[in-house]
Amino acid sequence: MHNKSLAELSASLQKGEFNSVELTQHYLDRIKTHNDDINAYITICEDTALAQAKVADESLQQKSASKLTGIPLAHKDIFCTQGIRTSCGSKMLDNFIAPYNATVVEKINASGMVMLGKTNMDEFAMGSSNETSFYGDVKNPWDTSRVPGGSSGGSAAAVAAKLAPIATGTDTGGSIRQPASLCNLTGLKPTYGRVSRYGMIAFASSLDQAGPIAHNAEDAALLLNEMAGFDERDSTSVERDVPDYTANLNDSLEGLKIGLPKEYFGEGLDADIAATIETAVKMYESLGATIKEITLPNTELAVPTYYVVAPAECSSNLSRMDGVRFGHRCDEPKNLQDLYERSRGEGFGEEVKRRIMTGTYALSAGYYDAYYLKAQQCRRLISDDFQQAFEDVDVIMGPTAPTTAFKLGEKTDDPVAMYLADIYTISTNLAGLPGMSIPAGFVKGLPIGLQIIGNYFDEARLLNIAHRYQQTTDWHQQTPTAFE
Repeated sequence: MHNKSLAELSASLQKGEFNSVELTQHYLDRIKTHNDDINAYITICEDTALAQAKVADESLQQKSASKLTGIPLAHKDIFCTQGIRTSCGSKMLDNFIAPYNATVVEKINASGMVMLGKTNMDEFAMGSSNETSFYGDVKNPWDTSRVPGGSSGGSAAAVAAKLAPIATGTDTGGSIRQPASLCNLTGLKPTYGRVSRYGMIAFASSLDQAGPIAHNAEDAALLLNEMAGFDERDSTSVERDVPDYTANLNDSLEGLKIGLPKEYFGEGLDADIAATIETAVKMYESLGATIKEITLPNTELAVPTYYVVAPAECSSNLSRMDGVRFGHRCDEPKNLQDLYERSRGEGFGEEVKRRIMTGTYALSAGYYDAYYLKAQQCRRLISDDFQQAFEDVDVIMGPTAPTTAFKLGEKTDDPVAMYLADIYTISTNLAGLPGMSIPAGFVKGLPIGLQIIGNYFDEARLLNIAHRYQQTTDWHQQTPTAFE
């Protein structure tokens, strides 16, 4: 059962080859067997999952089920889930039981899907390797001595190890696409505003966006159909009709114009990865696309811009975590000042503290104009680069990450080296554009991803481009041998 795609699982459930309770129990058993090896889940929701599966089976029997009814999935532990712990990978929220569902969870529940559990993540989504979690490192199923990428590393590891057929993730600077690349998965970051952020605990409000992490583009399209849409409870949600993302998956790519930014193929990119990406792009030529070199001249500003904007916003968003209303509270505080200092000092990890301090400094009197305002100006330049490029090309392609998965602990003492792992993904968040990573091959036995970037609300085209590639290659069907 765990080797079937969502479409195949849906067909099997509709035909009665097995029911949702049996399917759900199969995945719960796999989680019990393998989760200790990779630490992908923080919370396993066995009772809830089986109860949801029973309800799904009733819908299936009554022929009132939707396409995804009865299919299990995992949620990144950043989405509020009513009555279930929502920790954000942090000691600060280790005791937080969400009183409501995030819109993403609400919409997926309405589709009849079954929640297996909540997946591990970098603390408050801050990290590129899933090593900052209070609940320990997540390990890459392809090589458990290596990172799965972050911050959605738990979701990626769970799907790669087939401990869930699909999972939700969030992407603030590459946190869906980079783990997808390192774990041989298909990961999609939609246009900013396409998926509601209500109930998704905020890291950087102008950058965060939720999306699917799947084995293939068709699966991602099926889940995005359920996730996307306007939400009046989210002031950043865009009121725009949601297309059927599966409708045009098989469209021809004849005449597609692909841009290759020269800045994405320079210093810092592993030579073997560059060669593999170029081979993948040539495959698109055989499918009828044309290739053109383009330039995104302000790419070098992306990392420094992001590491002013994101920490500034996280500094503001995490100010509510003060030990008063919810979350970790220190023992026997002497006074209010002591309550704040010790609760936050004990509740936050080192990387979160680093970013809060950086962001607070950038927003402080005398430095706001020099740092935060300047970063926002650079952000506009980066966005303008993309819009100029899209006058000549339909999509932009390149590597998702500059290297394959690195060893656990290899970069934990060098924050700058860690930050550079997101060098090719950050720009799309700053510009609010959709981007995705798809499996494109292996280098020394480790997977790498091809990144595809589109113009605003071009998710359907990206999924079509990814799907046509996956019809002619089998990289996305490769599975780590220990989890077959």
